[in-house]
Amino acid sequence: MAPAPVDAPPRQRLDNRSYYDEFAGWYERERGRGYHQMLDDLEVELVERYGRGKQVLEAGCGTGLILERIAGFASRACGVDLSAGMLARARARGLDVVQGSVTALPYRDESFDVVCSFKVLAHVADIRTALAEMARVTRPGGTVLAEFYNTRSLRYLVKRLKPPTAISERSDDEAVYTRYDSEAEVRSYLPPELEWLTVRGVRIATPVAALHRVPGLGRLLARAERALADAPVARHLGGFLIAVTRKRA
Repeated sequence: MAPAPVDAPPRQRLDNRSYYDEFAGWYERERGRGYHQMLDDLEVELVERYGRGKQVLEAGCGTGLILERIAGFASRACGVDLSAGMLARARARGLDVVQGSVTALPYRDESFDVVCSFKVLAHVADIRTALAEMARVTRPGGTVLAEFYNTRSLRYLVKRLKPPTAISERSDDEAVYTRYDSEAEVRSYLPPELEWLTVRGVRIATPVAALHRVPGLGRLLARAERALADAPVARHLGGFLIAVTRKRA
């Protein structure tokens, strides 16, 4: 008789700080090219649209890959992140960063013209507090760019079907709290002082990230993603939804 199967040990859930400290060593292995470059480009383009020549805060700046590009067109570019491991790399880039949480931003009221956050808010359970904090440190008339993971997307379907992705030798991307939202849910999280303007969709046409490594096809997908990001219908289907909001005067 075959021996009874041994149950796999339960996956260890990490708090956000521990997760990103764990991720810090591998974080940039795929960044700066292909699929991840396309994502960064679409996010940075949107920040530049609202933040050129202005004072910008990135909430959840990680290793500073996006913040470094923002610093090239903003009058002031600051970043805050929970992870000391991530911030060590951002500081090595010479960036103006501090350690702190998006639910308790270490800045005074009305300090920035633009506050943005990418691939962070989906991992924050207390999302209403995070958005209220982003609004608090934004000047009246300023812009808050808040990116969420979209339930109404091809990416959401793929994520439900595929196995976990390693983020280090010891852990994977299912070790951290992750929330997917509909656009209606995103709107419901906004504090009263934030007015909804529009949304940009990121990763609309890409079924799997690996296709961006295929010569020629990657460039075609990147062009398609840029064309669809602000298209009236398609933008609502992005795997990542960037809510563009304005702080009421």
